[in-house]
Amino acid sequence: MKKFLCIVLILLCILLSACGDATSIGIIGGSDGPTVILVSDKGEKVMYEQITAEDAKNIMDLGVEHIILDTREKEEFDEGHIPNAILIPYTEIENKAEEMMPDKDMLILVYCRSGRRSKIAAENLAKLGYTNVKEFGGIIDWPYEVEK
Repeated sequence: MKKFLCIVLILLCILLSACGDATSIGIIGGSDGPTVILVSDKGEKVMYEQITAEDAKNIMDLGVEHIILDTREKEEFDEGHIPNAILIPYTEIENKAEEMMPDKDMLILVYCRSGRRSKIAAENLAKLGYTNVKEFGGIIDWPYEVEK
């Protein structure tokens, strides 16, 4: 199954790069699946890393300086979020990120509900010049503490 998935991802990358001049996407795989997403937009390479919820929790527990970024909507955030998370809905990343997170080298751990919006947000952060972005999926897969 993993070989099939890798082949599909490679074919998808080839197809996407052949379809347009402005953007191409590359995925560098790891033993558990894709770990780094590379996006080239008009020749500019940007990157973010995809990690597991367990990896994100370990980073949080180590005491390494970081920002936990929730990319859902305010109503979802208010229903429950990871402790110490800040909220910037994924649709507002381009307008609010630099104001709320001025240090572009800061470690940013990004999540949403299921992982779709956090991937979009992580890609946009990388395009804005953030250099240490780690996306860990959705809160629905977060087995740790949530505060309301």
